[in-house]
Amino acid sequence: MTQASIITIGDELLIGQVIDTNSAWMAQELNKAGIRVVRRVAVGDVWDEIWTALDEEQKYADIILITGGLGPTADGITKPLLCKYFNGTLVVHEETKQNVINIFTQLNRPLIDRNLKQAEVPDVCTVLMNKRGTAPGMLFNKGGKVFVSMPGVPHEMKGMMTDDVIPLLLERFTFPAIIHKTLLTAGVGESFLAELIKDFEESLPEQIKLAYLPNYGMVRLRLSATGTDARETEQAVSGFFETLKTLVAEYLVTDVDEPMQQVVGKLLLSKGKTMCTAESCTGGYIAHLLTAIPGSSKFYDGSVVSYSYQAKEDLLQVDKFTLETRGAVSEEIVLQMAAGALQHIKSDYVIAVSGIMGPDGGMPDKPVGTVWIAIGDQHKIQAHKLYFRFDRQRNVQLTAVHALNLLRKFILGTE
Repeated sequence: MTQASIITIGDELLIGQVIDTNSAWMAQELNKAGIRVVRRVAVGDVWDEIWTALDEEQKYADIILITGGLGPTADGITKPLLCKYFNGTLVVHEETKQNVINIFTQLNRPLIDRNLKQAEVPDVCTVLMNKRGTAPGMLFNKGGKVFVSMPGVPHEMKGMMTDDVIPLLLERFTFPAIIHKTLLTAGVGESFLAELIKDFEESLPEQIKLAYLPNYGMVRLRLSATGTDARETEQAVSGFFETLKTLVAEYLVTDVDEPMQQVVGKLLLSKGKTMCTAESCTGGYIAHLLTAIPGSSKFYDGSVVSYSYQAKEDLLQVDKFTLETRGAVSEEIVLQMAAGALQHIKSDYVIAVSGIMGPDGGMPDKPVGTVWIAIGDQHKIQAHKLYFRFDRQRNVQLTAVHALNLLRKFILGTE
């Protein structure tokens, strides 16, 4: 079976200064095309380490995809290293040179020799034009293996993968059909789910695998299969997937691999309704999740981020006496926040949240992780108290996902 390996290059990846989103995105896109990724490796901007990675990865894969190290600065050593690795000579690629000149002209920025050196490529490679930047991609062949080097800038790499790399690989190799079907559950733990579908899991044929993917209080279940015929493989997985949906129906959120905010957005769109948010402890994070969805203006009206007492009073007309006596993290306040948001933004539905995210600020009766969530509409608003036990960032994320799920259930419950 033809398989791929991904090498990401950069010291910033190893010290955690930059999160490696490139290899995750590449693996997803390759998988869609039926290309199985068997290894992902990150190395620093060190000549010997990159060289060793190239030697090592071709032992496991027929396709080695490389990102990073193609910049015009001194730490961009990937291109000269590849030139030597494949016994080439650096030459000027005229089309790339003109591309660099055009970009700097359009930006009205000075062009220096360092920028023009981006047009130098090994004479033994096939150049892949960069439609989104200056550093070209390079494709090499060695011993029946294909090596592709791309920029580390995610926007540039994605364009090159989509426009050139994957189509070229599909022309050159024959890949099996890889089928995944994923559903999302909420309100049930991974262990309980495993017990619930134990007999189903044991009945699966060898070519179909079940994976549990817990995250933020939700659990995704994924069925995966590989076959020679895409249609037959799809049909085989679909039958078992329908059975799985029936078994977990009580906890099923969606039978599509999508995040909770996407589920809520689609639900609102299907009903021609809108929502708004009043956020304290999440600081606008729920609004961020929703507005990251293209077309969200059709179902999302806006948010009031009222972090302080004064902001809650001024922007949401929360009662000052209640704030001082009950505190911001209370049922009374979150209900008032929700009502104030509905009054001013005039949406069909609302989410309001107030909590103690940590690491400090907890009290005996309100420990860190205490959260009040209100959801409702113009006729009814209800509040829920939750506790989370993680660090500040994860508590915020958990609050957002649970709030969205509570709204989803509220909307469905009004039908």
